Amino acid sequence: MLGPVYFDCRYIRVDHHDGISRFSAGLFGALSKLIPLTAIISDDRQLTHLPKGTKSVKLNDPTHWSEPLAALKLNRLGEGNRPPAIVYSPMQTIGATGRKFKLVLTLHDLIYYRHPAPPPSMPLAVRIGWRLFHLTYWPQRWILNAADAVVTVSKTTADLMAKHRLTKRDICVVYNAAGDLDNRYEHRAPTHRPVADQPQRLVYMGSFMDYKNVSTLVRGMAELPGYELHLLSRIAPARKGELVAEATSAGVAAEALVFHNGVSESRYHQLLDSAVALVHASHDEGFGIPVVESMARGIPVIISDIPIFHEIAGGVGHYFNPESPTEFASAVKKLENQGAWLEKSRAGLEQAQLFSWDSSAVALLELLQSL
Repeated sequence: MLGPVYFDCRYIRVDHHDGISRFSAGLFGALSKLIPLTAIISDDRQLTHLPKGTKSVKLNDPTHWSEPLAALKLNRLGEGNRPPAIVYSPMQTIGATGRKFKLVLTLHDLIYYRHPAPPPSMPLAVRIGWRLFHLTYWPQRWILNAADAVVTVSKTTADLMAKHRLTKRDICVVYNAAGDLDNRYEHRAPTHRPVADQPQRLVYMGSFMDYKNVSTLVRGMAELPGYELHLLSRIAPARKGELVAEATSAGVAAEALVFHNGVSESRYHQLLDSAVALVHASHDEGFGIPVVESMARGIPVIISDIPIFHEIAGGVGHYFNPESPTEFASAVKKLENQGAWLEKSRAGLEQAQLFSWDSSAVALLELLQSL
């Protein structure tokens, strides 16, 4: 029988989910149905994204200088002065020195070895450390080998980890999944493609970091008159200005780009349901939760031709060269036929069923029980 299991929930954002935040909340919710869990939090507001009544202990923010001492703190934070038997973290940076428990870490992807620019929202000191960390693989090996087991979110990343010999530990694939459909917004599977006399919406959900390659989508809109590209995530004014300038130089009509600068879950689902397709031109992805979310609502996906997207979408995706705005536009036009659109819609609904938080929780539980 498992002893106390602590789940690191400090990466749950209190404003809006990003990939790690959604992964943490979704997996915790499903795993908590199977075994008792204690959440490790750094902000009480993180509990609002977890099941009601969740037990918790408070630890430092994971970007704090004391993070290397996290295990020593957790040893003292255990219920009844008992340390946790197992700690699972959805990241790999939690301090392991001096731990008295089993530790399972997660590495989502190797993107930042190929695209080392850190997220701009991080503090300067963290961004500097980020750059230095990704100059070579040995720090990652040292961290992962300090754990008892390692999780990743796709077979694509597991293969890359093996290729670069990142760990001697067992690697378990625990897939990401779609966010829950908003209870306040009823969902029905599409019965037809959006009609041509309405705005033809294309939806992009993701950050605007360079490797996301949003520029290809923006430039491709020059070849898609009558279409709108809805960019849903928050965007810095400077980055928005860069994309608008690219659009202008490519001859894209001003009304073709719609910047939402962040949307609620309900609004996100509404925009998806009114869209012709979800679009992504990424050079790299750790997984691609929006792709699964779109398929789960029966909305076709037009995505870059990279291995992780093939793993997720299989034959359901419409793929294009991420360097070619023309190929992107051509992929969009291939879905203008009602029959072809409905075929991809129905196939996507079936493909999305391969990914659920419940099945991911079972995979993680089996790993925890094996320790």
